[in-house]
Amino acid sequence: MRSPEHRRTVPRTAGLLATLLGLLLPLLAVTTPAAHAAPTGFRVENGRLLEASGNDFVMRGVNHAHTWYADRIDALAHIKATGANTVRVVLSSGDRWTRNDASDVADVIARCKQNRLICVLEVHDTTGYGEQSGAVTLSRAADYWISVRSALAGQEDHVIVNIGNEPHGNTGYANWTADTKAAIQKLRDAGFEHTLMVDAPNWGQDWTFTMRDNAASVFAADPDANTVFSIHMYGVFDTAAEISDYLGRFVAARLPIVVGEFGHDHSDGNPDEDTILAVTRQLGLGYLGWSWSGNGGGVEYLDMVTDFDPNRPTAWGERLLDGPDGIAATSEEAAVYGSGSGDDTTAPTAPGTPSASAVTASSVTLRWGAATDAVGVTGYDVVRIDAGAESTVATTAGTSATVSGLTAATSYTFAVYARDAAGNRSPRSAAVAVTTPPGGTAGACEVGYRVTGEWPGGFQGEVTVRNTGGSAVDGWTLRWAFPAGQRITHMWGGTPVQSGAEVTVTSASYTASIPASGSVALGFTGSRSGTNPSPTAFSLNGADCSVA
Repeated sequence: MRSPEHRRTVPRTAGLLATLLGLLLPLLAVTTPAAHAAPTGFRVENGRLLEASGNDFVMRGVNHAHTWYADRIDALAHIKATGANTVRVVLSSGDRWTRNDASDVADVIARCKQNRLICVLEVHDTTGYGEQSGAVTLSRAADYWISVRSALAGQEDHVIVNIGNEPHGNTGYANWTADTKAAIQKLRDAGFEHTLMVDAPNWGQDWTFTMRDNAASVFAADPDANTVFSIHMYGVFDTAAEISDYLGRFVAARLPIVVGEFGHDHSDGNPDEDTILAVTRQLGLGYLGWSWSGNGGGVEYLDMVTDFDPNRPTAWGERLLDGPDGIAATSEEAAVYGSGSGDDTTAPTAPGTPSASAVTASSVTLRWGAATDAVGVTGYDVVRIDAGAESTVATTAGTSATVSGLTAATSYTFAVYARDAAGNRSPRSAAVAVTTPPGGTAGACEVGYRVTGEWPGGFQGEVTVRNTGGSAVDGWTLRWAFPAGQRITHMWGGTPVQSGAEVTVTSASYTASIPASGSVALGFTGSRSGTNPSPTAFSLNGADCSVA
């Protein structure tokens, strides 16, 4: 699918073409490369997706639009509660939407593992390339995966890399085969050992059968023989015959196929969701329904729950999650999570040494490298070390935490432990020493923040920094944290750097000097995924400011 604001239709002749061509074309035959790398996690054998243990794995899951709703990461726990064993997570390379950096990708993976879900990660910026303005190539998507490889390395038994969403529209789709082969090769050359997933062209629905008729050669082009094909089933797949024929051909050719997206209705026709569910069960194929919540542009009916509330399922959600052949009835948890808490006695590795940022007179933000665990890290405990004694000051599922309530002009030492689902605790990380600056009382600065305009997915804001002290400020750094996943896309009056929720702005040459009782104003545009509350705390050069 495209962004939650827009959806693409496809030619209605596609169903007829599928029926006619399906009668004429022979079954595909797959040629497996003679030699390939030994798998380190998921692998493909005889057209089946297997876990590292050799367990046959059948996806039963949900798509989640993370890149537009980064503040809704708790959706993964709610998706798991439905019985799902997989979540397909929407990410952005930064070409069309706000980029999900390596830190965010690592956090998503950690949350998937915490919730015992297999993580299918996809780049959405490729959607409709050749027809959709702004869409990027599969090669560009491969570059993105390479840029965040640090978050993916070692996760081959928990993560499948879906190279690019719906990578061609209905223009230029003949290039899909060569483009897909090249992207696979680029990732293998870069050292990726993950199972790769590739979407069909024609907005994912392959009404031209480009993927179907070239899948064998694409699979053979993967030196690891570890590629899975993904078909998206909307209006093109509105009859039982079309669904059975398409999926059956892949199974007969021993080529791995999953239904990476589908719904119960769509603007381009009425997909036959009952047959999709029944046939995937009969053939032992995976499926991932679109989508948990947050759809817009007239297809809000594809939400499985209303406003991300798991207690408000929609008709589509009830059908997919609890209906015949649905997730609750057919899903089996991945074997990699099969160790019960009583059997797991292996502690996670120690987290990375924490680093300190946004240090004020009363708070500090700590970040650390993720720990690893045989089953999955479920959380972290941040401790203060004082004269050899420890006290827990923060607990989090992610790899960062803000510790507040500190005293000005005081030295602190912090470290981090990791925990797994069985309660095993890691060795303690190396420690970081932090000294809070003097001050901490409001009066030296005052910050006013206001939203000057909003639109779906974005907004414009203004920040006024007032010097309430008795001497001029010459050069400054302003910090705050967004409370609801907002991200700055452009700023004037300062240079912003954003890491997660934390924003650090350094002065421009023309705003660096703030005279006593004077002020400067910054303007910016930003992206948002839902509500748009204002930050509640600001610091200037390490000192807390009052909020106007």
